[in-house]
Parts: sequence; C-alpha cells; structure tokens
Amino acid sequence: MPDEKLPAGATAQAAEPASAHRSRLIEGMAHSVAAKGYADITVADIVREAGVSKRTFYECFATKNDCLIALYVAASHGALKVLKEAIDPGRDWKTQVEHALGAYLACLASNPALLRTLFIEILGLGSEGLQVRRRMNQELADFVVQVVGVGHSHPAQDSAHTAAMAMAVVGGINELVLQAIENGGTAKLATLTPACSALVRAVLTAPAPNPAALRA
Repeated sequence: MPDEKLPAGATAQAAEPASAHRSRLIEGMAHSVAAKGYADITVADIVREAGVSKRTFYECFATKNDCLIALYVAASHGALKVLKEAIDPGRDWKTQVEHALGAYLACLASNPALLRTLFIEILGLGSEGLQVRRRMNQELADFVVQVVGVGHSHPAQDSAHTAAMAMAVVGGINELVLQAIENGGTAKLATLTPACSALVRAVLTAPAPNPAALRA
C-alpha cells in the first residue's frame, strides 16, 4: 500500500520505534471513537489524530477492528491498574473491595463515549471481540479471587467454586455498568459501588455447595 503524505509535524515521528507508533494509534483511536463513535470513524480519522501515515497504521494493525481490540485491552488494563492501586492491605478485605470498586467505577465513568464503545461496540466484532472481552474479564476475576483470598480463606477443594463465583461477580458488575450506559447514567457509575460491593461479599463468602447434599 503506498504511503500517504504525513500530517503536519509528523515527519519527526519517522524515527520512532514501532511500539511508539502503536501507542499513538491506540490513543488516536480513543480520541476518534470518543468524538464520533466507532461505527463512523475511518482509518483516516485515526491516523490524523495519531499524527502518522496510513502506511504506519497498517504496519501496526491489519484492520480498524484490530486497533479497537488493542484499545480495549489497553483501557481494560488501565482500569484494572486503578483497581489494584486502590487496594489498601491495611484494611480488611471487605473495605478494600468497596474502596477499590469505587475507584474502578469512577475510572470507567471518566470517559462516557469511550466507555460505551468498549462495553457495547466491542461485542459487534463477533468472536474476536467476545474472546478478548472474556480474557479481560478473566484477569479481573483472578484479581477479585486474589483480594478475597487474602482475608477470607477457602478450603482447597473450594478453589474452583470460588473462581467460578468470581467470574459471576464480574459478569454481574458488567451488566450493571451496561444498564447504566443504556439508561444514560454513565456519569453516576460510582453510585453502583454499594451494590457491587454487596454482590462481592454475598457471592464470594457463601460456602460452596455440598456435593453429597446435591445428590440427595
């Protein structure tokens, strides 16, 4: 694919490593979707925001969808980083969960347009979008298990049950966020903190079912 004329001021970017170009393009995607929504943006919009050429885009990403997936992963890791940094080991785990969830939800609410794209439009990518969404949800569920495990011990045989319940908690929180997005309540996501915290406490502190009792 022939290169296009670089946007003004982009010549200096030619010497940047590929990782820097990739980061600029992901940021360009974020600005583009926040301004216009994913369905209406083009690769031209992304490269204009990033200050690079179309050739550089296709050296980093095969398609616009690939760039959206990269943005989704970066944004998800950013939100997870906020969650992790909000953990205070000096507090009991229930207080830690509530404080961390509040910080996480506030982070999600900070960019409503981007949030809608990442929670809703990522699913429009089909199996690719679903796969990466599940991977990010698994990372979040693993972290929930880690935090809860520090202050609330489970028998070894309950580990699989706890992991499954953690994923159920993540799914429940995601559904509450989706509902807020659809109802135009993105700016008030932090008000979901008590409900999300109660969900974590109720689900992850419940004892695993007794297999013998289930068979009876």
